[in-house]
Amino acid sequence: MVLSPVSILGGDSVYCINEAQMNQAKQLAEENPESSTKIKSMIKDLESDFSRNERAALAFTIIDNLRENRDK
Repeated sequence: MVLSPVSILGGDSVYCINEAQMNQAKQLAEENPESSTKIKSMIKDLESDFSRNERAALAFTIIDNLRENRDK
């Protein structure tokens, strides 16, 4: 019997990550000529200055701010 892998990008959590949106975000961060340089620079600084928990807190805070302020 072959079991299908369980996706970590959805399920019972309150906040599920849409795989298509994640792919678009990665493309923007890695391939977009205007955005990728800014995003990579910021990530490099954050990853060198913040702990893993601080980065996670920042990520969730940004997601919540985006959810609360959809017009910005």
